[in-house]
Amino acid sequence: MIDSLMQTFTGGDDALLMTLVIGLLAGGLAIILGLLAFGNAAGDAYKRRLKRVENANRAVVRYSTEAVTIRRSDAFSSNSIIDILIKRLIPRPENLRAKLARAGLRISVSTYLIINVVTGALAFLGLQPIPILPTAGAVLFGCFIGIVLPTLGLMFLVARRRQKFIANFPEAIDLMVRGIKSGLPITETLKIVSDELPDPVSGEFRQVTDAVRLGKNLDDALWDTARRLDLPEFNFFTVSLSIQSETGGNLAETLENLSNVLRGRRQMKLKIKALASEPKASAYIIGSLPFIMFALIYVMSPDYAMKLFQDPRGWMMVAGGSVSFLIGIGVMIKMVRFEI
Repeated sequence: MIDSLMQTFTGGDDALLMTLVIGLLAGGLAIILGLLAFGNAAGDAYKRRLKRVENANRAVVRYSTEAVTIRRSDAFSSNSIIDILIKRLIPRPENLRAKLARAGLRISVSTYLIINVVTGALAFLGLQPIPILPTAGAVLFGCFIGIVLPTLGLMFLVARRRQKFIANFPEAIDLMVRGIKSGLPITETLKIVSDELPDPVSGEFRQVTDAVRLGKNLDDALWDTARRLDLPEFNFFTVSLSIQSETGGNLAETLENLSNVLRGRRQMKLKIKALASEPKASAYIIGSLPFIMFALIYVMSPDYAMKLFQDPRGWMMVAGGSVSFLIGIGVMIKMVRFEI
């Protein structure tokens, strides 16, 4: 068999020899091409994986340098165009943002302005079907309601949150006094107050402790909270801590005296409120008489009552009466309000 193969390779069948040579060359070329293709595929996979790693690193760097920040944003809206309009059209928007924070609302200035616009639009739609009221009057009254009603709601929320804070603030000071007497530092007692007492005392003291953890001075953090709350009671507390940190002394005794003073102020305010309850009731009755009388006249004679709004002189009388009514309410409020 070997002789026959040698004979074939040397001089036998030329066609078979040519076929074997071509087959060997084709097989070798296929092997080479396969190795090259596998190498290119592996290289491409390596490049793709390396590119994914590079993109992930760029995303991490971009996230760490641009997206994450601990600084408070000074913008009044997430939209830059609305932020520019607020800064140009709204007088002193910083005061409005401070009032929103004082009320405990976690909304932006732009959201509050949207609430104003929606309230005014609803008031306009509610007054539009009234036949005696012209469209211009409905627009003006809708703008008035859109400004006044959210403002009154914001003032109510601020007053309610202040009352809650004042009611629980002496308890917070007593808790700090007990912590200081047991040997804890003032920062740890503030942390205990933020964990143990209800909101809004816990929320405000939590902001103080968070600011201190981020490296802010305790005095500066307390004064920031004092400016946000705008309460004499908390101002007394901040001044006491500031003086004690500079001059030294028994901090527990100082805070205990402050707690007694705050309780005395609260008792005096409640006493004044009780003494002024009778004049307030009289003011409510007298102030409601014009509306009660108009309702009775309208029930008995609607045509006679509606002439007040159909005649221009009636509109002037209504405007003058409203102005004098508001002035009287302001005077009575000033008479029963005392600074302690």
